[in-house]
Amino acid sequence: MTDETSKPRDGASSVIRRSFLTGAGAAAAAGTLAAIAPKSDPPPTTAGSDPKFDLKMVTTWPKGFPGLGTSADRLAARINASSGGSINVKVYGAGELVPALGAFDAVQQGNADIYHGAEYYWQGKSKAFAFFAAVPFGLTGPELSAWVRWGGGQALWDELSARYNIKAFLTANSGTQMGGWYKRPLNTLEDFKGLKVRMPGMGGEVLRRMGAAASTIPGGEIYQALQSGRIDGTEWAGPWNDVAFGFFEIAKYYYYPGFHEPGTGLSMGINLDVWNRMSPAQQSIVETATTAEVENALAEFNAENALAYQEILKMPDVTVAPFSEEITREIARLSAEVVAEAGEEDELSRRIYESFSAFRERAIAYNKISELAFAQDRLLDSTLDLTGD
Repeated sequence: MTDETSKPRDGASSVIRRSFLTGAGAAAAAGTLAAIAPKSDPPPTTAGSDPKFDLKMVTTWPKGFPGLGTSADRLAARINASSGGSINVKVYGAGELVPALGAFDAVQQGNADIYHGAEYYWQGKSKAFAFFAAVPFGLTGPELSAWVRWGGGQALWDELSARYNIKAFLTANSGTQMGGWYKRPLNTLEDFKGLKVRMPGMGGEVLRRMGAAASTIPGGEIYQALQSGRIDGTEWAGPWNDVAFGFFEIAKYYYYPGFHEPGTGLSMGINLDVWNRMSPAQQSIVETATTAEVENALAEFNAENALAYQEILKMPDVTVAPFSEEITREIARLSAEVVAEAGEEDELSRRIYESFSAFRERAIAYNKISELAFAQDRLLDSTLDLTGD
Protein backbone atom coordinates (compact mmCIF):
# COMPACT_ATOMS: atom_id res chain seq x y z
CA MET A 1 0.00 0.00 0.00
CA THR A 2 1.12 3.56 -0.59
CA ASP A 3 2.32 5.30 2.54
CA GLU A 4 1.90 8.98 3.37
CA THR A 5 5.39 9.89 2.17
CA SER A 6 4.90 8.44 -1.31
CA LYS A 7 1.43 9.72 -2.16
CA PRO A 8 1.38 12.25 -5.03
CA ARG A 9 0.17 15.30 -3.14
CA ASP A 10 0.17 19.00 -4.04
CA GLY A 11 3.29 20.02 -5.97
CA ALA A 12 4.63 16.49 -6.02
CA SER A 13 1.79 15.39 -8.27
CA SER A 14 3.02 17.59 -11.13
CA VAL A 15 6.56 16.22 -10.86
CA ILE A 16 5.30 12.64 -10.83
CA ARG A 17 2.98 13.31 -13.76
CA ARG A 18 5.66 14.90 -15.92
CA SER A 19 8.09 12.05 -15.28
CA PHE A 20 5.47 9.47 -16.31
CA LEU A 21 4.38 11.39 -19.39
CA THR A 22 7.91 12.03 -20.60
CA GLY A 23 8.92 8.41 -20.12
CA ALA A 24 5.78 7.04 -21.72
CA GLY A 25 6.03 9.32 -24.73
CA ALA A 26 9.67 8.50 -25.41
CA ALA A 27 9.12 4.80 -24.98
CA ALA A 28 6.04 4.77 -27.20
CA ALA A 29 8.01 6.25 -30.07
CA ALA A 30 10.55 3.45 -29.87
CA GLY A 31 8.30 0.51 -29.05
CA THR A 32 6.72 -1.44 -31.88
CA LEU A 33 5.47 -4.97 -32.21
CA ALA A 34 7.96 -5.70 -34.95
CA ALA A 35 10.83 -5.00 -32.61
CA ILE A 36 9.94 -7.84 -30.28
CA ALA A 37 11.37 -11.27 -30.83
CA PRO A 38 8.84 -14.10 -30.37
CA LYS A 39 9.09 -15.82 -26.99
CA SER A 40 10.69 -19.25 -27.00
CA ASP A 41 9.09 -22.23 -25.29
CA PRO A 42 10.00 -22.78 -21.63
CA PRO A 43 12.95 -25.11 -21.06
CA PRO A 44 12.27 -28.79 -20.43
CA THR A 45 11.63 -29.86 -16.86
CA THR A 46 12.13 -33.04 -14.93
CA ALA A 47 9.23 -35.41 -14.35
CA GLY A 48 6.91 -34.29 -11.58
CA SER A 49 8.18 -30.70 -11.45
CA ASP A 50 6.43 -27.55 -12.54
CA PRO A 51 7.60 -26.04 -15.84
CA LYS A 52 9.60 -22.82 -15.66
CA PHE A 53 8.24 -19.62 -17.17
CA ASP A 54 9.86 -16.23 -17.80
CA LEU A 55 6.91 -14.09 -18.83
CA LYS A 56 6.56 -10.58 -20.22
CA MET A 57 3.60 -8.55 -18.97
CA VAL A 58 2.80 -5.51 -21.13
CA THR A 59 0.47 -2.88 -19.70
CA THR A 60 -1.69 -0.09 -21.03
CA TRP A 61 -0.54 2.18 -18.17
CA PRO A 62 2.54 4.35 -17.64
CA LYS A 63 5.17 2.36 -15.77
CA GLY A 64 4.51 2.38 -12.03
CA PHE A 65 1.60 4.83 -12.24
CA PRO A 66 -0.30 4.90 -8.91
CA GLY A 67 -3.20 2.47 -8.70
CA LEU A 68 -2.97 1.17 -12.26
CA GLY A 69 0.70 0.50 -12.94
CA THR A 70 1.35 -0.36 -9.31
CA SER A 71 -1.49 -2.90 -9.32
CA ALA A 72 0.20 -4.68 -12.23
CA ASP A 73 3.47 -4.63 -10.29
CA ARG A 74 1.81 -6.10 -7.18
CA LEU A 75 0.13 -8.81 -9.21
CA ALA A 76 3.40 -9.85 -10.84
CA ALA A 77 5.21 -9.86 -7.50
CA ARG A 78 2.51 -12.03 -5.90
CA ILE A 79 2.62 -14.56 -8.74
CA ASN A 80 6.41 -14.69 -8.65
CA ALA A 81 6.58 -15.19 -4.88
CA SER A 82 3.71 -17.67 -4.68
CA SER A 83 5.11 -19.84 -7.45
CA GLY A 84 8.38 -20.40 -5.61
CA GLY A 85 10.34 -19.25 -8.63
CA SER A 86 8.69 -21.43 -11.27
CA ILE A 87 6.97 -18.34 -12.73
CA ASN A 88 8.83 -15.08 -13.22
CA VAL A 89 6.71 -12.21 -14.56
CA LYS A 90 8.45 -9.01 -15.65
CA VAL A 91 6.28 -5.91 -16.08
CA TYR A 92 6.69 -3.42 -18.93
CA GLY A 93 4.88 -0.09 -18.93
CA ALA A 94 3.02 1.35 -21.89
CA GLY A 95 5.43 1.97 -24.75
CA GLU A 96 8.37 0.04 -23.32
CA LEU A 97 7.78 -3.01 -25.51
CA VAL A 98 4.55 -2.18 -27.33
CA PRO A 99 2.30 0.86 -27.58
CA ALA A 100 -0.33 1.06 -24.83
CA LEU A 101 -3.20 -0.08 -27.04
CA GLY A 102 -1.09 -2.77 -28.71
CA ALA A 103 -0.96 -4.95 -25.61
CA PHE A 104 -3.81 -7.26 -26.63
CA ASP A 105 -2.36 -7.96 -30.10
CA ALA A 106 1.07 -8.62 -28.60
CA VAL A 107 -0.31 -11.31 -26.31
CA GLN A 108 -2.57 -12.81 -28.94
CA GLN A 109 0.35 -13.16 -31.35
CA GLY A 110 2.74 -14.50 -28.72
CA ASN A 111 5.08 -11.50 -28.81
CA ALA A 112 4.29 -10.95 -25.12
CA ASP A 113 2.77 -13.35 -22.60
CA ILE A 114 0.41 -11.27 -20.46
CA TYR A 115 -1.40 -7.96 -20.80
CA HIS A 116 -2.73 -5.77 -18.01
CA GLY A 117 -5.41 -3.32 -19.11
CA ALA A 118 -9.14 -2.67 -19.47
CA GLU A 119 -11.24 -4.85 -21.75
CA TYR A 120 -13.10 -1.96 -23.41
CA TYR A 121 -9.83 -1.09 -25.13
CA TRP A 122 -10.39 -4.20 -27.26
CA GLN A 123 -13.94 -3.38 -28.38
CA GLY A 124 -12.63 -2.99 -31.91
CA LYS A 125 -12.25 -6.78 -31.81
CA SER A 126 -15.67 -7.30 -30.25
CA LYS A 127 -17.94 -4.82 -28.52
CA ALA A 128 -18.73 -7.55 -25.99
CA PHE A 129 -15.32 -7.11 -24.35
CA ALA A 130 -16.60 -3.90 -22.74
CA PHE A 131 -19.02 -5.84 -20.53
CA PHE A 132 -16.00 -7.20 -18.63
CA ALA A 133 -14.64 -3.72 -17.88
CA ALA A 134 -17.45 -1.15 -17.78
CA VAL A 135 -20.51 -0.12 -19.75
CA PRO A 136 -22.62 3.03 -19.26
CA PHE A 137 -25.10 2.67 -16.42
CA GLY A 138 -23.75 -0.83 -15.84
CA LEU A 139 -22.43 -2.58 -12.73
CA THR A 140 -20.53 -1.20 -9.73
CA GLY A 141 -17.21 -2.77 -8.76
CA PRO A 142 -18.62 -5.34 -6.31
CA GLU A 143 -21.49 -6.12 -8.70
CA LEU A 144 -19.07 -6.74 -11.58
CA SER A 145 -17.06 -9.16 -9.45
CA ALA A 146 -20.26 -10.92 -8.45
CA TRP A 147 -21.37 -11.34 -12.07
CA VAL A 148 -17.97 -12.54 -13.28
CA ARG A 149 -17.38 -14.98 -10.41
CA TRP A 150 -20.91 -16.11 -9.50
CA GLY A 151 -23.24 -14.96 -12.26
CA GLY A 152 -21.80 -16.83 -15.24
CA GLY A 153 -19.64 -13.99 -16.54
CA GLN A 154 -16.30 -15.79 -16.40
CA ALA A 155 -17.44 -18.71 -18.59
CA LEU A 156 -18.73 -16.27 -21.21
CA TRP A 157 -15.52 -14.24 -20.99
CA ASP A 158 -13.46 -17.41 -21.47
CA GLU A 159 -15.44 -18.21 -24.58
CA LEU A 160 -14.93 -14.73 -26.01
CA SER A 161 -11.22 -14.47 -25.18
CA ALA A 162 -10.46 -17.96 -26.50
CA ARG A 163 -11.33 -16.69 -29.97
CA TYR A 164 -8.16 -14.61 -29.68
CA ASN A 165 -6.00 -17.26 -28.00
CA ILE A 166 -6.25 -15.56 -24.60
CA LYS A 167 -7.37 -16.53 -21.10
CA ALA A 168 -8.56 -13.45 -19.18
CA PHE A 169 -9.07 -12.70 -15.49
CA LEU A 170 -10.55 -9.85 -13.51
CA THR A 171 -7.57 -8.48 -11.57
CA ALA A 172 -8.42 -5.01 -10.23
CA ASN A 173 -11.21 -2.46 -9.97
CA SER A 174 -10.96 1.32 -9.82
CA GLY A 175 -14.43 1.78 -8.32
CA THR A 176 -17.01 4.33 -9.40
CA GLN A 177 -15.32 6.90 -11.59
CA MET A 178 -15.96 10.59 -12.17
CA GLY A 179 -17.61 12.19 -15.19
CA GLY A 180 -14.47 14.06 -16.16
CA TRP A 181 -12.67 17.40 -16.32
CA TYR A 182 -13.84 20.03 -18.81
CA LYS A 183 -12.61 23.44 -19.86
CA ARG A 184 -16.12 24.89 -19.98
CA PRO A 185 -19.34 24.18 -18.08
CA LEU A 186 -21.77 21.54 -19.33
CA ASN A 187 -25.20 22.82 -18.37
CA THR A 188 -27.41 21.73 -21.28
CA LEU A 189 -27.45 19.15 -24.06
CA GLU A 190 -26.33 21.84 -26.50
CA ASP A 191 -23.05 22.15 -24.62
CA PHE A 192 -22.02 18.71 -25.90
CA LYS A 193 -22.26 19.71 -29.56
CA GLY A 194 -18.75 19.73 -31.01
CA LEU A 195 -17.16 18.93 -27.62
CA LYS A 196 -13.82 17.15 -28.08
CA VAL A 197 -13.46 14.69 -25.23
CA ARG A 198 -11.32 11.72 -24.30
CA MET A 199 -13.67 8.90 -23.33
CA PRO A 200 -13.14 5.26 -24.41
CA GLY A 201 -15.55 2.37 -24.65
CA MET A 202 -19.31 2.61 -24.97
CA GLY A 203 -19.31 5.85 -22.97
CA GLY A 204 -17.50 7.50 -25.86
CA GLU A 205 -20.18 6.28 -28.25
CA VAL A 206 -22.89 7.77 -26.02
CA LEU A 207 -21.16 11.16 -26.18
CA ARG A 208 -20.79 10.90 -29.95
CA ARG A 209 -24.56 10.46 -30.23
CA MET A 210 -24.91 13.62 -28.15
CA GLY A 211 -22.88 15.50 -30.75
CA ALA A 212 -19.43 15.30 -29.16
CA ALA A 213 -16.23 14.08 -30.78
CA ALA A 214 -15.07 11.30 -28.45
CA SER A 215 -11.71 9.54 -28.80
CA THR A 216 -9.58 6.94 -27.02
CA ILE A 217 -6.23 8.37 -25.94
CA PRO A 218 -3.73 6.36 -23.82
CA GLY A 219 -3.27 7.66 -20.29
CA GLY A 220 0.25 8.91 -20.87
CA GLU A 221 -0.91 11.23 -23.67
CA ILE A 222 -4.00 12.80 -22.06
CA TYR A 223 -2.37 15.79 -20.34
CA GLN A 224 -0.64 16.96 -23.51
CA ALA A 225 -3.86 16.51 -25.51
CA LEU A 226 -5.77 18.63 -22.99
CA GLN A 227 -3.03 21.24 -22.84
CA SER A 228 -2.68 21.56 -26.61
CA GLY A 229 -6.42 21.88 -27.25
CA ARG A 230 -6.67 18.55 -29.04
CA ILE A 231 -9.44 17.79 -26.54
CA ASP A 232 -11.72 20.03 -24.46
CA GLY A 233 -12.23 17.56 -21.67
CA THR A 234 -11.30 14.13 -20.41
CA GLU A 235 -12.28 11.39 -18.06
CA TRP A 236 -9.60 9.18 -16.59
CA ALA A 237 -10.34 7.34 -13.37
CA GLY A 238 -11.16 9.24 -10.21
CA PRO A 239 -9.79 11.92 -7.89
CA TRP A 240 -6.60 10.03 -6.98
CA ASN A 241 -5.33 9.48 -10.51
CA ASP A 242 -6.84 12.72 -11.81
CA VAL A 243 -4.96 14.82 -9.29
CA ALA A 244 -1.73 12.93 -10.00
CA PHE A 245 -2.12 13.71 -13.71
CA GLY A 246 -2.80 17.38 -12.94
CA PHE A 247 -5.90 17.83 -15.10
CA PHE A 248 -7.08 20.52 -12.66
CA GLU A 249 -4.28 22.76 -13.93
CA ILE A 250 -6.04 23.09 -17.31
CA ALA A 251 -9.71 22.12 -16.92
CA LYS A 252 -11.65 23.69 -14.05
CA TYR A 253 -15.04 21.92 -14.21
CA TYR A 254 -15.19 18.49 -12.59
CA TYR A 255 -18.42 16.56 -13.15
CA TYR A 256 -19.83 13.50 -11.45
CA PRO A 257 -20.69 10.66 -11.43
CA GLY A 258 -18.92 8.60 -14.08
CA PHE A 259 -22.00 7.31 -15.91
CA HIS A 260 -19.69 5.53 -18.36
CA GLU A 261 -17.69 3.59 -15.75
CA PRO A 262 -19.64 2.82 -12.57
CA GLY A 263 -17.09 0.25 -11.41
CA THR A 264 -14.32 -0.36 -13.88
CA GLY A 265 -12.80 -3.82 -13.93
CA LEU A 266 -9.17 -4.12 -14.98
CA SER A 267 -7.97 -7.36 -16.42
CA MET A 268 -5.04 -9.67 -16.98
CA GLY A 269 -5.02 -11.66 -20.20
CA ILE A 270 -2.52 -14.49 -20.66
CA ASN A 271 -1.64 -16.16 -23.93
CA LEU A 272 -3.72 -19.34 -24.04
CA ASP A 273 -0.81 -21.49 -25.19
CA VAL A 274 1.21 -20.34 -22.18
CA TRP A 275 -1.77 -20.91 -19.86
CA ASN A 276 -2.30 -24.44 -21.15
CA ARG A 277 1.36 -25.33 -20.57
CA MET A 278 1.11 -24.37 -16.89
CA SER A 279 0.59 -27.06 -14.31
CA PRO A 280 -2.71 -27.10 -12.38
CA ALA A 281 -0.85 -25.75 -9.35
CA GLN A 282 0.58 -22.84 -11.34
CA GLN A 283 -2.81 -22.05 -12.83
CA SER A 284 -4.27 -21.99 -9.33
CA ILE A 285 -1.53 -19.59 -8.21
CA VAL A 286 -2.32 -17.19 -11.06
CA GLU A 287 -6.06 -17.34 -10.43
CA THR A 288 -5.65 -16.81 -6.69
CA ALA A 289 -3.27 -13.87 -7.24
CA THR A 290 -5.71 -12.10 -9.57
CA THR A 291 -8.60 -12.63 -7.14
CA ALA A 292 -6.61 -11.17 -4.25
CA GLU A 293 -5.54 -8.14 -6.28
CA VAL A 294 -9.13 -7.22 -7.16
CA GLU A 295 -9.93 -6.68 -3.48
CA ASN A 296 -6.60 -5.00 -2.79
CA ALA A 297 -6.83 -2.57 -5.70
CA LEU A 298 -10.45 -1.59 -5.04
CA ALA A 299 -9.63 -0.94 -1.39
CA GLU A 300 -6.68 1.23 -2.40
CA PHE A 301 -8.70 3.23 -4.93
CA ASN A 302 -11.51 3.84 -2.43
CA ALA A 303 -9.07 5.00 0.25
CA GLU A 304 -6.98 7.22 -2.02
CA ASN A 305 -9.92 8.70 -3.94
CA ALA A 306 -11.46 9.87 -0.67
CA LEU A 307 -8.21 11.61 0.29
CA ALA A 308 -7.69 13.19 -3.13
CA TYR A 309 -11.28 14.45 -3.20
CA GLN A 310 -10.54 16.49 -0.10
CA GLU A 311 -7.69 18.14 -2.01
CA ILE A 312 -10.00 18.98 -4.91
CA LEU A 313 -12.58 20.54 -2.58
CA LYS A 314 -9.87 22.96 -1.41
CA MET A 315 -9.02 24.13 -4.95
CA PRO A 316 -10.66 27.59 -5.16
CA ASP A 317 -10.84 27.73 -8.95
CA VAL A 318 -12.29 24.23 -9.47
CA THR A 319 -16.05 23.68 -9.69
CA VAL A 320 -17.28 20.21 -8.67
CA ALA A 321 -20.83 19.56 -9.87
CA PRO A 322 -23.25 16.80 -10.90
CA PHE A 323 -24.51 16.49 -14.45
CA SER A 324 -27.94 18.13 -14.72
CA GLU A 325 -31.08 16.00 -14.74
CA GLU A 326 -31.66 16.88 -18.41
CA ILE A 327 -28.19 15.65 -19.34
CA THR A 328 -28.42 12.54 -17.16
CA ARG A 329 -31.77 11.46 -18.62
CA GLU A 330 -30.47 11.77 -22.17
CA ILE A 331 -27.28 9.90 -21.27
CA ALA A 332 -29.38 7.12 -19.71
CA ARG A 333 -31.58 6.85 -22.83
CA LEU A 334 -28.63 6.69 -25.20
CA SER A 335 -26.70 4.33 -22.93
CA ALA A 336 -29.50 1.77 -23.11
CA GLU A 337 -29.36 1.94 -26.92
CA VAL A 338 -25.59 1.63 -27.14
CA VAL A 339 -25.33 -1.26 -24.67
CA ALA A 340 -28.16 -3.17 -26.36
CA GLU A 341 -26.50 -2.76 -29.75
CA ALA A 342 -23.33 -4.33 -28.37
CA GLY A 343 -25.37 -7.48 -27.80
CA GLU A 344 -26.40 -7.70 -31.44
CA GLU A 345 -22.93 -8.35 -32.89
CA ASP A 346 -23.22 -12.14 -32.91
CA GLU A 347 -24.69 -15.04 -30.95
CA LEU A 348 -22.04 -14.95 -28.21
CA SER A 349 -22.43 -11.18 -27.77
CA ARG A 350 -26.17 -11.71 -27.37
CA ARG A 351 -25.62 -14.27 -24.60
CA ILE A 352 -23.16 -11.98 -22.83
CA TYR A 353 -25.58 -9.05 -23.04
CA GLU A 354 -28.52 -11.13 -21.78
CA SER A 355 -26.53 -12.54 -18.85
CA PHE A 356 -25.17 -9.11 -17.92
CA SER A 357 -28.57 -7.41 -18.20
CA ALA A 358 -30.40 -10.00 -16.13
CA PHE A 359 -27.77 -9.80 -13.39
CA ARG A 360 -27.82 -5.98 -13.50
CA GLU A 361 -31.59 -5.87 -12.99
CA ARG A 362 -31.40 -8.15 -9.95
CA ALA A 363 -28.48 -6.17 -8.54
CA ILE A 364 -30.32 -2.85 -8.90
CA ALA A 365 -33.44 -4.21 -7.21
CA TYR A 366 -31.45 -5.38 -4.21
CA ASN A 367 -29.18 -2.32 -4.13
CA LYS A 368 -32.28 -0.10 -3.86
CA ILE A 369 -33.14 -1.53 -0.43
CA SER A 370 -29.58 -2.19 0.75
CA GLU A 371 -26.58 -0.01 -0.14
CA LEU A 372 -28.52 2.84 -1.75
CA ALA A 373 -31.04 2.97 1.10
CA PHE A 374 -28.25 2.91 3.68
CA ALA A 375 -26.18 5.55 1.86
CA GLN A 376 -29.16 7.89 1.82
CA ASP A 377 -29.92 7.29 5.50
CA ARG A 378 -26.28 7.79 6.47
CA LEU A 379 -26.42 11.35 5.15
CA LEU A 380 -28.82 12.14 8.00
CA ASP A 381 -25.89 11.94 10.43
CA SER A 382 -25.76 15.49 11.81
CA THR A 383 -22.08 15.18 12.75
CA LEU A 384 -20.94 14.96 9.12
CA ASP A 385 -18.96 17.74 7.46
CA LEU A 386 -18.92 17.12 3.70
CA THR A 387 -17.63 20.55 2.65
CA GLY A 388 -13.93 19.74 2.83
CA ASP A 389 -13.27 22.59 5.31
